[in-house]
Amino acid sequence: MSDFLVIGGGIAGASAAARLSELGSVTLLEREDALAYHASGRSAAMFEETYGSPSTVALNRASKDWHLNVNGSRDMPRGMMLLGRAGNEQAFTDDMKSMHLRRLTLEEAQDLFPVLDPETVLQVAYHEAAWDIDTDAAIQRFIRQLRGNGGTVVTRADVTKITKTSDGWQVTADETYTARQIINAAGAWAEQIATLAGVAPLGLHPLRRSMARVSAPDGYNVARWPMLFGPGEEWYAKPDAGALLISPADETPVAPMDAWAEDMTLAEGIARYDAHVTQPVQRMIANWAGLRTFTPDRCLAIGASDTAGFWWCAGQGGYGFQTAPAASQLLVDLISGDQSELDAETVAALSPTRFQS
Repeated sequence: MSDFLVIGGGIAGASAAARLSELGSVTLLEREDALAYHASGRSAAMFEETYGSPSTVALNRASKDWHLNVNGSRDMPRGMMLLGRAGNEQAFTDDMKSMHLRRLTLEEAQDLFPVLDPETVLQVAYHEAAWDIDTDAAIQRFIRQLRGNGGTVVTRADVTKITKTSDGWQVTADETYTARQIINAAGAWAEQIATLAGVAPLGLHPLRRSMARVSAPDGYNVARWPMLFGPGEEWYAKPDAGALLISPADETPVAPMDAWAEDMTLAEGIARYDAHVTQPVQRMIANWAGLRTFTPDRCLAIGASDTAGFWWCAGQGGYGFQTAPAASQLLVDLISGDQSELDAETVAALSPTRFQS
């Protein structure tokens, strides 16, 4: 019997399993052939400290040292630029204030993003405090910690049955696994895992997010271009290995699945990007979609369920990688009874008990 059984092998499950391996024996179950297959493997992978709700920002800030100094040899400076056009002035102002951006002149913006169209872009804001996250390095760092402490990773383990026992839990995933405590880090499938365990659901809902990888504008090296956003996150773009990633920032409700992008959604995202530049996209190289799973209030759910021994580590939405170091540490602190470095208001805002009537 393991002390902890973690269900889900994305960044939430990997980080939780690694931290918990300091407390006891851990088994990590992943339904796919490899870890980080779904949302974690399809992330735009940015660390931006001021991005998200207040509780998410608190997790970001508590995770910053890990990203810059532990995983920092792999995480690269990127910067973030907000581009405003006629009609979205208020959204631009709101985003600039909430994310603590500073205004740039159009000339300054063109130095950083030379294909910016000054005829359509009316205002620009920017800050340099945003980094690319090496997602593979982050996952592997946590898995090395888990395995170094004797933990076990099992892939192709699709959980089909969960039974409460007198001393913990019995979980069927082809084989049978037993554990004293379960951590539900199953992403888009987290509600299904709770239902199997007889645990009250939280109202999690997966939303599809689509991404196109397109060729860089002719004659340009995009490696040092910033990440680009439209106000209200109506689209975004980011350099990626000599090309550009572009998303319409769509949020289409779907059932848990291996998601794919729809042509019209991709076209909409590319059109939104094209409206800000002098050189429109010429060629799409690849496309995909992932599921970003949110709680009803769009804050993470970290903590105990209404059933003893069943813990939530879910609802990461689009914030999984940047919050993982602090979110997993909070989970361990709650399980062990240690004092969290996060303030009480943040811990309460993340507690799954906020959804219990």
